[in-house]
Amino acid sequence: MDKPFYVDYHDREWGVPVHDDRHFFEMLILEGAQAGLSWLTVLSRRDQYRAAYDNFDVEKVASYDDAKQAALLADSGIIRNRLKVVSSVRNAQIFLDIAEEFGSFDAYIWRFVDGKPVINHWNAIGDVPVTTKVSDALSKDLHKRGMRFVGSTIIYSYLQATGLVMDHTTDCFRYRELAGN
Repeated sequence: MDKPFYVDYHDREWGVPVHDDRHFFEMLILEGAQAGLSWLTVLSRRDQYRAAYDNFDVEKVASYDDAKQAALLADSGIIRNRLKVVSSVRNAQIFLDIAEEFGSFDAYIWRFVDGKPVINHWNAIGDVPVTTKVSDALSKDLHKRGMRFVGSTIIYSYLQATGLVMDHTTDCFRYRELAGN
C-alpha cells in the first residue's frame, strides 16, 4: 500500500484496544460512513471528518440541528449522504444514552468480549470473517437501541478498528506485538 496514512493506521491503530469514549465515537462515525464504500475512501477523509464533526465531540454532535446537518451535507470533505449524516446525529444521542446507562460507552462495549480482546490466529486475510456471533449480538443491541448503519459487517470492522478483535494475520509484525507472542 502506497498511502502513508493507511500504513500508519495499520501499523499504529488497527487492532489496538481502545478505552476512550471519544475514540469509540469517532470510529462509529467513520465505520458508518464507510457503508457501501472502501475504508481507504473514508480514512483518506478522516481529518476532514474531525473538522466537520467538532473533533468527534459526541455531546456537540448529539445537539446538531437541521442547519448544522445541512452544513455537513454541503461539506465536500466528507461523505455527503443524507442518511449517514442524519444517523450520525441520532447515533450520537444514543451513544450518550448508553454511556449514561453503563457509566461509559467503554464499559458497555467491552462486555461483548468479556472485557478482553478476542485474539484470532488467521494465516491469510481471506480467512478473516466479515461477521461473527459477537458482531451479530452487538449489532442487534445497537439496532434495538435505535442506531443506524450498525449492521453486523460494519460492526465487525468497528470491533477490529477498536481492538476488541485482533485480526492481524499471523505473518504480520502487529500480530506478534498485539497477540503477545
